[in-house]
Amino acid sequence: MKRTLALGGIAAGLLASAAIAAPAHAADEIPAINLANTNFAAKQVAAFWFGEARANLINATPYNVETTLPTKHVSTGGASADSKAGVVGSSGDQKPSTATLKNVNLPKTTGKVFFIGGDGKPHWCSATSVQSGYKNLVATAGHCVYDTVSNRETLDKWVFVPGYYQGKTPWGIYVGKTAYTHYDYDVYEDGDRDYAFVTVYNGVQVTDVAVDHVKNWVDNRFFDTREAAEKARKDLELKTTGWAGEIVAFGPNDVKNPWDERWDWRIARHGEESQKVYFGLDEWCQFLHLDKAGDVPALVRGGTLDLNTWHGKAGYEVTRITRDEYIAAVGDKDSGVKDGVLYYKKDNGFYKATFWVNVAKKYKLRGHIVDIALKDVGTLGSNVGGQGLAYNQKIGTGVFVFGYPSGSHPDGNYAFTGKTLKWAYGKTFKAAAPAMKAEELVGIKSSFTGEGSIGSSWLYRYSNTKRLGYLNGVTIAVSDTDGNKRIDTSVSPYFDGETLAVYQYAAKFASGKIV
Repeated sequence: MKRTLALGGIAAGLLASAAIAAPAHAADEIPAINLANTNFAAKQVAAFWFGEARANLINATPYNVETTLPTKHVSTGGASADSKAGVVGSSGDQKPSTATLKNVNLPKTTGKVFFIGGDGKPHWCSATSVQSGYKNLVATAGHCVYDTVSNRETLDKWVFVPGYYQGKTPWGIYVGKTAYTHYDYDVYEDGDRDYAFVTVYNGVQVTDVAVDHVKNWVDNRFFDTREAAEKARKDLELKTTGWAGEIVAFGPNDVKNPWDERWDWRIARHGEESQKVYFGLDEWCQFLHLDKAGDVPALVRGGTLDLNTWHGKAGYEVTRITRDEYIAAVGDKDSGVKDGVLYYKKDNGFYKATFWVNVAKKYKLRGHIVDIALKDVGTLGSNVGGQGLAYNQKIGTGVFVFGYPSGSHPDGNYAFTGKTLKWAYGKTFKAAAPAMKAEELVGIKSSFTGEGSIGSSWLYRYSNTKRLGYLNGVTIAVSDTDGNKRIDTSVSPYFDGETLAVYQYAAKFASGKIV
């Protein structure tokens, strides 16, 4: 989500009211939410992103919900350590890089997480691989895992793709298994705890064989409602690993034999998709359960036929015709019916009436069954490595930020495309944004725009040689702090002992293979 904030960047001397961090939560208070809890479910997720020539990956857009805070409503605050500073992870001690480097070697660990948002569309955030014993852990912003928009527990079809570039998955796709975050974020959406650690299955790639296993497919069943078709679609997805398609509405004119007993015509209810169908007079009366078809001609000619019963979903149309047309149809009598059309005289004129009903459309499933053949490519950490974790670090420490910023500045300048990995460098300072329940944030000066950069990794003591360091934050928001309509600041939760507890708990769990 993009959260564009006006921040309170504060000096150490203004921290009079800073809250003291509470002890780390017990393990049974660290929420663990399933993303894909079976191998088959994970295989379906991978097939979804690999299917249709990776169209879902390519068409995904940055996860983007904006929160703007006027500067006058920003209060001061800031982060504070709850224990001694420390680092964990296997990146080891190394000489840290600085902003004076002419060329920064980008980490292999960084990539994009893809998922389906509450709007049903594919989106992405930035993320990074972090070190764990099982080499299966990803870190990102909490709201790039937990659906705070539609209030579902988690975002759907969640995967991590390190090194992603325009549909390419150089080290494979890693399907999320379980997401872990702080209790206060899961329950209260506390912005100070807006981070998540996600275990992922072994990576998978598509084998060459899968390209030849695509076939057109249509379900021959008709469904009375879109809801019934949607249920059938979901049932089908449970039985296949690569179905892609759509629900198509059919009216009587769209099928070869609308009198097929499967059709079972009915009047469209309010809001349903429908099609106007013309009936002969006798059929029309039968369809609408009118007792006396013989009474209708007199009513049409001047009576009070009340069609409000069907809320405008049925009716008749009257057309004036010539005398010759009239006589050719029914002769010179006052009225008559031919081929279901009513002919009558009125006020020295000649008329015909045709009868119609708005018939409810039915639904079919149409698409492809894709035989997605996947191969295992190993654990995430074995392929790209993993960053360590730093906690309770001193404010004013230099960090590198790596992510995929996208979109424009408030003044409309389109600064980043989101297609390639970018970096920024700065020293942390204290910040707060009470409107997003965040009193203990840290910020750095950065021109990263919010779209796409959410979830970017903040790396402390980053080694340009090893391309490794220690994760010391994840971007959760950006801000134009000086009011010149250019983003100049990124912010992150302050990583402390409670962050360490969530990380250590998540790192205990294996994920396994999906193929």
